[in-house]
Amino acid sequence: MTKYCVLDETKLCDDCGECNVCDLDPNKICDNCMKCLQTGADYNAIEIDEIIEDGAYADVYRQLREDLAEAGDDQPVIKPFEPKQYTPKPKK
Repeated sequence: MTKYCVLDETKLCDDCGECNVCDLDPNKICDNCMKCLQTGADYNAIEIDEIIEDGAYADVYRQLREDLAEAGDDQPVIKPFEPKQYTPKPKK
């Protein structure tokens, strides 16, 4: 499976290492010191906009994000989920 850059989802990963650079000191490789997360707040949060468990829909999601970016809309249109009625298979 093709690996994409975590910083630029339109670019193929070329192992440049830019994703491992420290957020606080651009001359340092991240060593997981966690200083970037020590803000003094009671809690920290990140927004998760999609969970892709097995990567099967990663390309579809990436294409959707690209299409939305081209259209100038950063929020995907979310369609309500309609569950399908379960119909058991007939016994042979």
